[in-house]
Amino acid sequence: MTTTLLLTNGLVIDTDPEPTVLGTADVLVEDGRIAAVGPDLAAPDGAETVDATGRIVMPGFVDTHRHTWQAGIRAALPDGTLPAYLRRVLGELAPRYRPDDVFAGTLAGSLECLDSGITTLVDWSHIQLSPDHTEANIAALRAAGIRAVFGYCYGGGGDLGALAAETRRVHREHFAASGGPVTMAMAALGPEIAGDERALAEWRTARDLGLPVTAHMGGHGAESAARGLAFLDAHGLTDHPATYVHANFYSDEDLKRIAGSGGTVSVAPAIEAALDIGAPPTGRARGAGAPTGLGADTVASGPGDMFSIMRAAYVLERGRPDGAGRGFTTADVLRTATIEGAEVAGLADATGSLTPGKQADLLVLRTDTFGLAAAHDPIAAVVLAADTRNVDTVLVGGRVVKRGGVLQGHDVPALLASLADSAAHVTAA
Repeated sequence: MTTTLLLTNGLVIDTDPEPTVLGTADVLVEDGRIAAVGPDLAAPDGAETVDATGRIVMPGFVDTHRHTWQAGIRAALPDGTLPAYLRRVLGELAPRYRPDDVFAGTLAGSLECLDSGITTLVDWSHIQLSPDHTEANIAALRAAGIRAVFGYCYGGGGDLGALAAETRRVHREHFAASGGPVTMAMAALGPEIAGDERALAEWRTARDLGLPVTAHMGGHGAESAARGLAFLDAHGLTDHPATYVHANFYSDEDLKRIAGSGGTVSVAPAIEAALDIGAPPTGRARGAGAPTGLGADTVASGPGDMFSIMRAAYVLERGRPDGAGRGFTTADVLRTATIEGAEVAGLADATGSLTPGKQADLLVLRTDTFGLAAAHDPIAAVVLAADTRNVDTVLVGGRVVKRGGVLQGHDVPALLASLADSAAHVTAA
């Protein structure tokens, strides 16, 4: 349920066209959307007033790549590598998942996002072992109340006709009607992982249904990256809206070609470094003109909150051995975590900034903590000093999903107990 809300007297940060501190101001929310931003706004009759004095008010974060179902196997693979992840998580643990495990993990992972200020999520879901697993995944996203793009990755065998048919069924039964905070994308394995024939089926099905594509491409070595991009070129597929996840090994010229074709890039800086996938391409992708967002990827091997991810992006880019990342600023990081991430998710018209008319996906941060007290640069403080303890209030589409530091509308202890039961089942020897 949405109401008319007036957030008053907060220190407001907007992100479009660039992160900017607007100063002390109010934010008016009507019918789930941002109606106005400015000082001393009048409260409409019947509006609820939220005093944001001593708080930072800003757009919610956007996570552009997360395997949300993995919340129940957090820290299951520390200190590992990508081959170890493929073997342990996808080869051993994933096949043990029942639909109930998918529901518990996806709901818990989505609420983890909301709890830490992530209001929009691209859920790259490769746990579609059956139609029941798919139903559970979608139901969990909708139950959470998060804004999400459900990235459907067909989990059946090699029957490409079945891939197309099942993708169409999921779209028809769950996403054919427009509207609602959960939409659909094709989570494609792509030519580098699944080979040419499946990749063709994925892209062509996505094109037929009008779905954007999000694919792991560019993270398997320079030769593989070049070959995959050449495959898309050869089949006339680069003009279809696509996000390239882990674009680590693309050359600068390749990234310019991606940008020129309307493509976007999702970087998971903590995971790309931890699993030795490759140097995160954050600065190179943005320099090439490609909208670039950040993602947690997997909590099996890394953090799940955007504050940690922003810091990883900042430090890894600034610390590039060639020195080319020294121009990467905290404002750049905040942009990738908000409006630029919304561009990657295909939702920049709906979220990512405080532009009037957009959905009221908002984040209110406490500043009365040692980590944020006396911060001279609010943007830098959000990126370098804030953490999940500062997340006081979160709105999605004008609906308050967290208030006073407490998630609303969910029995969190019961969910955590369910997640623990699921984890015990999935990891049992």
